This record gives sequence, C-alpha cells and structure tokens, in this order.
Amino acid sequence: MNPAPTPTSDRLSDYLAADTVVDHGHPAIRALADALRPGDGDPVEAAKTAFLFVRDEVEHVMDAADPRVTWRASDVLRERVGICHAKAHLLAALLRAQGIPAGFCYQELSALHGLNAVYLHGNWSRLDARGNRTGAGGEFSLDVEKLAWPVDPARGERDHPEIHPAPAPVVVDFLMTAQPGPGWYEKGLPRTL
Repeated sequence: MNPAPTPTSDRLSDYLAADTVVDHGHPAIRALADALRPGDGDPVEAAKTAFLFVRDEVEHVMDAADPRVTWRASDVLRERVGICHAKAHLLAALLRAQGIPAGFCYQELSALHGLNAVYLHGNWSRLDARGNRTGAGGEFSLDVEKLAWPVDPARGERDHPEIHPAPAPVVVDFLMTAQPGPGWYEKGLPRTL
C-alpha cells in the first residue's frame, strides 16, 4: 500500500498558482478548461474530464516514438505530446484554470515518473494521466489509487507521497535543456528527486 499523499504546503493557494511551467492563464489553456467544464459546474466531473483529456488525447512521447520535447503546459496542449512530467504539467494547468487545487507527485521507477494530486471534497487524491497504451493502468479515482504503474520495492522502486505545488526543479531543468530527437528521454531523465 502506498503512503498517504501529503502536501508540502499548508496553503491551497499554492496549488492554484500559475508559473512559467503551469501557465494556466494562457488563452488556449483557459479555452480548453472552459470547454471541459461540465454544465452543472461539478468539480469532480471537471477533474475527471480534464484527466481523461490529458490521458487519452495527449500522446506520451515513448508510446508514440515522438521526437518532440515539451514542458510548458500550453506547449504540451499545442503539440498534443509529452512525457509523463509534461502531461502532469498540462493536467495541473487545466485543473487550476477551473479553480481546482492540483499538485505534483513522483515515483522512482526505472526513471523518475511524474503524476498529479488533486484536492476535492477536502481530500487529496493522486491521479496518473500518463496514458495507457503500453500496459499502464492509470484511471480516474478519488477513492482508490489507480496509478499507471505499481511501485515494486523489491526492484528498488520508491513512491514519494509528497504533493508539491510546483514541478520538481530537476525535472524542469532536464526538460528545458533536452534536445529533440529519437529517444531524447533516455539521455539523462532524472532517476530521483
């Protein structure tokens, strides 16, 4: 069983902030967030719709063998492709644009894997919109974690329960300096925070 998700900040406003990476003030992010918002304004349905969009409509670079590198949420949306971290940046932006607090979580698998946490009904729940094309099993659930990949401690894998208001600097630095091309993600993707 995974440890309970724990926010690193006591201020929910930190999980609604925009920055260079989570640029939810961008017109394309705002327009999509508005389009995904259900008519009744239900935040759970809004979160689920945003999750499904990012999981199913944005390709994971490894699954698609795509040479492009994206890291800013608006760029991920424009290009419709990104590694797990980039997809997490987009999901956070879409949620925050709708006033739903969202943060960033990590797992140490064969490399550092990025996912999100969302705050709804007074609780944090982790969501993993990586994409399910290659055996991953990420599903939207607020009650039971259904992440893309289970952590296997016997293989040295580790789950980080912390919920960060901003993406890890080691991830952002890697993505901002990565050179596009085949297998770019194999050249220095961080293994730990």
